[in-house]
Amino acid sequence: MKNEHLDFLNEAIKEAKKGLSEGGIPIGSVLVKDEKIIASGHNKRVQENNPMIHAEIDCLMNAGRIGSYGDTVLYSTLMPCYLCAGAVIQFGIKKVIVGESKTFPGAVEFMKSHGVEVIDLNNDECIKLMSDFIIKNPELWNEDIGRL
Repeated sequence: MKNEHLDFLNEAIKEAKKGLSEGGIPIGSVLVKDEKIIASGHNKRVQENNPMIHAEIDCLMNAGRIGSYGDTVLYSTLMPCYLCAGAVIQFGIKKVIVGESKTFPGAVEFMKSHGVEVIDLNNDECIKLMSDFIIKNPELWNEDIGRL
């Protein structure tokens, strides 16, 4: 794994752990432009009682209006769902790097079919973080992915 991927993924993992410490779902995201993090976020569905605040959405909201997103890279600890993949496509993000898709396959084919390069790092820490959460909180997880 390239070091820059690991550095940025580690920042997303910090966001995921922050969300978990707040009683939320441990998914984190960072947006990178010119090899620098310009925004970060984490899933806040539980904390804000808002089903739309997934990690990637929170990250993009925190980035604000930056003009073109075409030269950014979105990192997420987990493969984005269709909601977040739709935001990636809507804003023209061309590359998404994820920690893992083992616990949730997400919308990888959807993003790829729209020209997004998706790199799955299959990161052990990300897999353990989500696996442990899902085992301990199956109802909350199923609510998050719309499977209740």
